[in-house]
Amino acid sequence: MPLPKNDADPELRAAEGRSNVVKLSEVESAFASREILYRDLLSALPAAIYTTDAEGRITFYNEAAVAFSGRRPVLGTDEWCVSWKLFWPDGTPLPHDECPMALTLKSGEPVRGHEAVAERPDGSRVHFIPYPTPFKDASGKVTGAINMLVDITERKTADERQRLLSNEVDHRANNLLAVVQALLRMADAPTVPELKRSLEGRIKALAHAHVLLAQSRWTGADLQHLVSEEIAPYMGGASPRVWLSGPVLTLEPAVAQTMAMIIHELATNAAKHGALSGAGRVMVDWQQDDRERLVLRWSEIGGPPAGEPGPSGQGCKMIEKAAQGLKGSARFDWRPEGLVFELAAPVTLLVAQPETATLN
Repeated sequence: MPLPKNDADPELRAAEGRSNVVKLSEVESAFASREILYRDLLSALPAAIYTTDAEGRITFYNEAAVAFSGRRPVLGTDEWCVSWKLFWPDGTPLPHDECPMALTLKSGEPVRGHEAVAERPDGSRVHFIPYPTPFKDASGKVTGAINMLVDITERKTADERQRLLSNEVDHRANNLLAVVQALLRMADAPTVPELKRSLEGRIKALAHAHVLLAQSRWTGADLQHLVSEEIAPYMGGASPRVWLSGPVLTLEPAVAQTMAMIIHELATNAAKHGALSGAGRVMVDWQQDDRERLVLRWSEIGGPPAGEPGPSGQGCKMIEKAAQGLKGSARFDWRPEGLVFELAAPVTLLVAQPETATLN
């Protein structure tokens, strides 16, 4: 008959102790392995992630957080956020101890729906949305928190570009309507069909200018292309009747529209009454003079004798008004061999500059 075990046996107690130590060691090892796995996962994520203790001291951050903030936080010393400086979206400074992560640690609740701006040590800024979430123990006490910072800089940039684009389109539409209204006010003709043809031609000239501007993303329109569009019917074939000469000049968008109207009026007059109504020719040249002016000259030869129009000449009035809008002057010389027209205006007000380009 076996004897009962003595619980007070020292050897038995030692064996049981060794067994408990082995079991405890296995559990601790499993927890340690799991913690390493979690940290490896967080380190591999492309989003900026960091953790803090209950006092807000940073205890962990991944490499994405380093790229986000442009710095390496000091573990156990830096508090609340990995960023160097913080701002609200309107540019107001945001103290670190008032940031969403600090609010989460103080309230014990996740904070959502905030946007902020982080400034890196090199001065660059990142718009982001934080997602701070607290850690709690079994009793509900906050033991720390984790935060993910989602970079929304590209989205904010796209939104701003969209806003600028909408404003620009609205501005251009208003300008175009103002030009059309001016055309209607100045329009005059003896018959309705002639009035209709006149308006259609002027609106078509604006359309040509808009096509060129759209092709350049509204950075400007080349003067030679602009002139060519308006007098294209007379430039082709074996015997072209219009010659162009001048340097490459990119006109400001508003200037391009005005210049298109001027060239259209000159070409219309030449086709009806001047050199292009018969077998004549037209020379269009432009250059910059010693007074920093763009001088554009329209010279007709070989057509019927040029007669100065009466006081009701709408085309001349429109050209003179357009020249005034360019801060320049228009001069008509009605010679027997044909009209010679000269437009002079400040180059600095006409030619597009690289820094003024919009809608990239």
